[in-house]
Amino acid sequence: QVQLVESGGGLVQPGGSLRLSCVASGFTTDLYVIGWFRQAPGKEREGVSCISVSDGVTAYADSVKGRFTISRDNTKNTVYLQMNSLKPEDSAVYYCAVDVGTNYAHLGQWAYESWGQGTQVTVSS
Repeated sequence: QVQLVESGGGLVQPGGSLRLSCVASGFTTDLYVIGWFRQAPGKEREGVSCISVSDGVTAYADSVKGRFTISRDNTKNTVYLQMNSLKPEDSAVYYCAVDVGTNYAHLGQWAYESWGQGTQVTVSS
């Protein structure tokens, strides 16, 4: 059974940085994509970034390009989201999710099968 556990959220001032981690377990294949999504109060959930674990191909939402970097450490079954130059509008619950059986890095939420419990990121002075 696939399990995803996020960590690393917290309170940070505008302009600051945070690194989120997503530890994944229970896979029987190396062919899958891990995505990061976020949902702010009163807003729809949106895609942030994703990475194909097998070949490292990535994708980003326009709103985070140049500020966020996604990476993976396959020896630790962990995907990271480094978030720099944070803005108040980045405040949200961040979730990682997995699309199994593909190496196509995309942010289509409908395709992601399993989700973590989320970690809160608050950007405020």
